[in-house]
Amino acid sequence: MSAMPHDPVDERFLQVSPLRRLAARPELGSVVGAIAVFVVFALAADGFLRAGSLGTVLYASSTIGIMAVPVALLMIGGEFDLSAGVMVTSSALISSMFSYQATANVWVGVGVSLLVTLTVGAFNGFVLTRTRLPSFIVTLGTFLMLTGMNLGFTKLVDGTVSTKTVADMEGFPSAHDVFASTLTIGGLDLKITVVWWLVLVALASWILLRTRAGNWIFAVGGDKDAARAVGVPVTRTTVGLYTGVALGAWISGQHLLFSYDVVQSGEGVGNELIYIIAAVIGGCLITGGYGSAVGSAVGALIFGMTSKGIVFAEWNPDWFKFFLGAMLLLATLLNAWVRKRAEATK
Repeated sequence: MSAMPHDPVDERFLQVSPLRRLAARPELGSVVGAIAVFVVFALAADGFLRAGSLGTVLYASSTIGIMAVPVALLMIGGEFDLSAGVMVTSSALISSMFSYQATANVWVGVGVSLLVTLTVGAFNGFVLTRTRLPSFIVTLGTFLMLTGMNLGFTKLVDGTVSTKTVADMEGFPSAHDVFASTLTIGGLDLKITVVWWLVLVALASWILLRTRAGNWIFAVGGDKDAARAVGVPVTRTTVGLYTGVALGAWISGQHLLFSYDVVQSGEGVGNELIYIIAAVIGGCLITGGYGSAVGSAVGALIFGMTSKGIVFAEWNPDWFKFFLGAMLLLATLLNAWVRKRAEATK
């Protein structure tokens, strides 16, 4: 009697060890890197572990992280945004100039800024999906237009390259509390931006891992044509991702305005690269379809620890960008390795 062939094993019932599951996480490399950076500066800088220093590090990380989170989601969706940095400044300028010129409550300017900034984000997504142009071209065009408009409108309205102060206007104290206040928790002074950052990380993680929209984002980033063929709303998903970047820019812009009362029209240029670097260090692939919101937060934390740790250790700050570039290359190589390992475990 011949032996009966073995029944095929359903892969859904295969047990995957916790170690292999951990190795498949996109943020693994960034977590290891963050631990290494923390240990280096804890040993090299005497004041790095003080409460005040940690508060400064978290603040620096949060100002990058607020934008790195939506940028990471956009990169998972297979696109990126070169206008993200100047959009932050545009958001602040709109709030300031509208409130000042209309002599209105600053919350009116905040609301107008939200509408305009979200419109710019939706415009990026709409043009991209309608024209099928690369996101590099579309957002580079938006970057140049916003850069010129920031400077041109500020000079036209205020006569200088900076806005007038809004510190004495109605609604400023409450807006400052929402966007630029400081919280004291257990002797640690934390800027409100840390709270905004953590909320965005939690929201983005929920969207990616617990909603149908999260599946759409991964599908669009993996293969747009295949995603469209199975009914994924590619246009709506892409527009939504660019609108998410605009929302992050609006939050960051309001923090910029209500922290310093005035805004310089030339700020923000170059920051878009920092947001992308934080997302890549956190595990996102340039090619799309892979990454996490938590990883982008860890990437921003590495940036914050490095930028402030060099100061606390009294090292030559000229080496900062070299270190950042090295981290970017190492993270990219490690992410590719983790991706291969993750595919091998499936």
